[in-house]
Amino acid sequence: MEINVAIETEFIKLESALKLANAVSTGGEAKAYIQEGRVKANGEVCTMRGKKLYPNDTFSFMGAIYRIVRC
Repeated sequence: MEINVAIETEFIKLESALKLANAVSTGGEAKAYIQEGRVKANGEVCTMRGKKLYPNDTFSFMGAIYRIVRC
């Protein structure tokens, strides 16, 4: 099951997407998980917290899959 993360902008950075999805509570927490290689973007481990995600891109964290959607 995918969880939609709605954005109003053209893209969102991975670190911000984790916070927006309420997967983490702080930016520092997001940064740490990303740098540890615990987050996947579009199916591949991503250690770039500034990775740009666009509508229809996905990221996964702690067993949950999130899809970026435009609102």
